[in-house]
Amino acid sequence: MPILIRGGTIVTADAERVADIFAEQETITRIESSIDPRSVPAKTEIIDATGHLVFPGFIDPHVHIHLPFMGTNAADNHDTATRAALAGGTTTIIEMICPGPSDEPRDSFKTWYDLAAASAHCDFTFHQSVVRFDALAREQLRELVQSRGVASFKVFLAYKGALDLSDHDLLGLMEMAKELGVIVTAHCENADAVAFMQAKLIAAGCTSTHFHEPSRPVAVEADGVHHLCTFASLTGAHVYIVHTSCHEALTQAQEARDRGVRVWIEAVVPHLIFDKTAAERPDFEGAKYIMSPPLRDASNIDCLWNAIARRDVSTIGTDHAPFHFHTQKVLGKSAFTAIPNGIGSIQERVDLLFTFGVCAGRIDRRTLVDAASTQPAKIFGLFPKKGTIAVGSDADLVVYDPNHRGQFSRNTSLSALDYNAYEGMECRGRSHIVTLRGRVVARDGQYIGGDGGGQYLPRTPTHF
Repeated sequence: MPILIRGGTIVTADAERVADIFAEQETITRIESSIDPRSVPAKTEIIDATGHLVFPGFIDPHVHIHLPFMGTNAADNHDTATRAALAGGTTTIIEMICPGPSDEPRDSFKTWYDLAAASAHCDFTFHQSVVRFDALAREQLRELVQSRGVASFKVFLAYKGALDLSDHDLLGLMEMAKELGVIVTAHCENADAVAFMQAKLIAAGCTSTHFHEPSRPVAVEADGVHHLCTFASLTGAHVYIVHTSCHEALTQAQEARDRGVRVWIEAVVPHLIFDKTAAERPDFEGAKYIMSPPLRDASNIDCLWNAIARRDVSTIGTDHAPFHFHTQKVLGKSAFTAIPNGIGSIQERVDLLFTFGVCAGRIDRRTLVDAASTQPAKIFGLFPKKGTIAVGSDADLVVYDPNHRGQFSRNTSLSALDYNAYEGMECRGRSHIVTLRGRVVARDGQYIGGDGGGQYLPRTPTHF
């Protein structure tokens, strides 16, 4: 059914204006100051957006849904996670494919693709994690780029002996990525330093959640960023640093950028809201806030927000990696090193950014759109189909109510997770109506889109 959205304030990365939007056959076809309803087909659904903002559908560039990790699997599946995403205004996700070190890239892609294709409600694409780089892996990675539209790799400079690559293999992968035009996304921590610090703390009896952050301090993250950027300089590869958590890591990336390294920086929403005291809460409550890199000293929160406002930080994702508190996080009750890492945020991200960013005066609405929609689309080969409101773009639209007042709660979350990390915090603003390719799929925090409907988005590499 065609849709006509009337009277809203359209917000893109660089402009705002009051205008009407008409879309049919999944695509925006008209944007005008006023569109007469008599000029559109009689069956058109007309949406009154007066007093509301109209954003492009948001893109989460860093999501885990099917995630085998630390002996368990993430709590969400593609049905629950993508319902939650759409209810929160996110219409496209980029999921991390995270195979084990013995898995073949082709098989891992098929596993993740089949799961998403069967039940995802929003559009989706993937970062292909590379945890082995032997001859077979090299052959299959090329095949995935050329035949399946994979345009980004993921590497781990953390998780010693499980997911990390040797420096020799990392250099080889980055050389190949440069040749293919694939951007390399990276979890930047020094794996050896983390393993050393963890062993030292555990041996000393320091096993509680208080010691997660000291086991991987800011110097470890900053060193990982420096290491990645050094290799990017040597190979010419384009790199993207995921979940940057602190001033020191941000400085390393900015200095590399000043030297000519093609590096983009991502923040994730938990690092913008919580400091390390959340992970130090008593009675094991701190386990709810264990993620890596960890939550940091509070001074880093303003540092990250300021970098977003300057647009030095390009994107804001979630690193959505949900693990139940009562049945999964408790696996680490005797040692923080066994707590599955992750904070679920896939539904809450946009409202958190609006509440703690826009309403708090830290960023403006255009910067919100740039970081949470436009830049993810541009960096990862989805623009202008996604990430903006323009004639010819997909009709992924969020009619947003800036006057809504409520609270974040497990009771209003569509994720399967058994807790909400943001429980009881004020929520200012909410997605009123969400459309995916012109079809209304969510209204006032509820998913109404029926079964499935998400499409895979193959991409063409552009980072040569």
